[in-house]
Amino acid sequence: MKKLIIAGLLILGAKQLLAQKMYSVDYENQADVSVFVVEYANQADLKVFKVDYSNQAEGNNGLWFFTDYANQADKKIFFVKYQNQSDLKIFFVKYRNQSGWQKNTKKHLLY
Repeated sequence: MKKLIIAGLLILGAKQLLAQKMYSVDYENQADVSVFVVEYANQADLKVFKVDYSNQAEGNNGLWFFTDYANQADKKIFFVKYQNQSDLKIFFVKYRNQSGWQKNTKKHLLY
């Protein structure tokens, strides 16, 4: 029975790992994570590639799909004006294969 419960929890946790659907909220207190967009890739914690379809947003590796509604998203984010207000610094990349974590210390924010 104990193994069954643990297996169920792992399956639910794995579902979270498979999706990075984001919704940009209007107010910081509505957000799960506050985000700042940096000018250069080497300043970022995470390099993000925006995908066109939700099924392309897989894993916690910087492939993001922006949803139209908050209830469709895995995480709600708020874009802050200043770097020191953010939980996470990101840089938007042009190509899918450029996405990924630069600093794993912030990876837990998107689980």
